[in-house]
Amino acid sequence: MSTDEVRSNDATRAGVDTKLEIVVIPVSDADRAKEFYGRLGWRLDADYDNGKDFRVIQFTPPGSGCSVIFGKNVTGAAPGSAQGLYLIVSDLAAARDELLGRGVKVSEVFHNEGVYTGPDEPYLFGRRRVSGPDPEHRSYRSFASFHDPDGNGWLFQEITARLPGRIDSTATTFASANDLATALRRAEAAHGEHEKRTGGQRDENWPDWYAQYMISEQSGKEPPQ
Repeated sequence: MSTDEVRSNDATRAGVDTKLEIVVIPVSDADRAKEFYGRLGWRLDADYDNGKDFRVIQFTPPGSGCSVIFGKNVTGAAPGSAQGLYLIVSDLAAARDELLGRGVKVSEVFHNEGVYTGPDEPYLFGRRRVSGPDPEHRSYRSFASFHDPDGNGWLFQEITARLPGRIDSTATTFASANDLATALRRAEAAHGEHEKRTGGQRDENWPDWYAQYMISEQSGKEPPQ
């Protein structure tokens, strides 16, 4: 790649937001899929039918900037061929319990460990499913999975702290009240340890400490000690 091409790419990244907002899901029965994704608690954004040979239905998961569409003559892909569709959550157990409460079959929580080519359902390029959450409760390591009626495969992935560079450190956002509450609880626990280290005295500036901790955690920077 030439220097000019690199500069052009850098300029594009800096000047033009390119947002992924639609993922196409291949289904065999639009009404059945509509019922399923509605049962997940996702927002129905559109259901357009020209009455002949085309129909498009759009749903958006809670807190997501990306939606899914499916319907009739929307894609030539085989129904059920969409696999490895990730839903990022800050509390995996809560997300799983919510779907179970809605009558959706969800796998047990699992984590990945090493490369494996055995009978486990393929995911993460063939990595093995090990029962239970990641023993160290690390971000990116714990999962649960479910499928829609056609077999399109979804994965919950728990992320509580992003790797460096994965988020704009000047733009801290939370996708839902639950995500914010979970972040506050983590900050509270960390602040408790901070007060122990400072002699057990009440920190009058705890709001500033909480704010700095939550921003640092989300942007992948070292949190205050």
